Amino acid sequence: MSGFIRSLSKRLPSFALGAVIFSVALGSAQADTLGDIKSKGTLLVVTEMQYPPFDFMENGVYTGFNKDLLDEVGKEIGVKVQYRDLPWTSILSGLDAKKFDFVGAPINATKERMARYSFSSPFAFSGNSFIKKTGNAAIGKPEDFSGLRVGVMKASSVQKQALKFSETLPKPMDIREYTDINQIYADIANGRLDGGASTAPNVAYAAAKRPDILQVVDPAFGAPVYYGWITRSDKEDETLIAAVSGALAKIISDGRMATIQKKWFGRTETLPATMPEPLI
Repeated sequence: MSGFIRSLSKRLPSFALGAVIFSVALGSAQADTLGDIKSKGTLLVVTEMQYPPFDFMENGVYTGFNKDLLDEVGKEIGVKVQYRDLPWTSILSGLDAKKFDFVGAPINATKERMARYSFSSPFAFSGNSFIKKTGNAAIGKPEDFSGLRVGVMKASSVQKQALKFSETLPKPMDIREYTDINQIYADIANGRLDGGASTAPNVAYAAAKRPDILQVVDPAFGAPVYYGWITRSDKEDETLIAAVSGALAKIISDGRMATIQKKWFGRTETLPATMPEPLI
């Protein structure tokens, strides 16, 4: 019994002392989400398994960049990682309601979200990139899309960034709206489009899967954005997100991150050690 409890035992009735002990124990348990996870030996990761190359089902099995990376995070923390597939619309509300403690979906670190949640350090760049048909020597940089036909996903953040970028070119791009990213890639291959624009990881994955047809155009354009994982911004959750970021740092330093990047994106990328202040 601590000195604090011994002191109280001399002054409080037994029933009141019991209430204090219960309160202290409860507060201790609630004060450290990471400790609770370690005692269970399991980290529950919630994501939506419909976002390749990060999270998706292949032949009925969950796979992707996130799966490979979070498995390594679990090894560093010393827990087994379990995954749950939920619709995106229920993920943030479920975290707020404390139905689970950790969201492993790729989440853009925006000003609004960083004010509301605790973000891990970045695990992937999620800015915008162009993609072209492999071997198209007329396009070597983003500015070369001046006056050309470019496909984008309708009502997406990438479309907004592409429109802003288009205004800076000598001739505005002929931006065409799509509702299926795979149709954009098909129309690049068949010559109906000169290129497309999407998130950097998405185009990198597409080019890695079909290098004979699709090629990323470097560098990225628009405001730089990074993906992070999140938990609540409550004090008891701070140790969890700190442990995850520490695990990421180790995975980056020993080369495991580069191996996973190469597997899923066909290239490696350097990430900031901490989440930069978002521009959007």
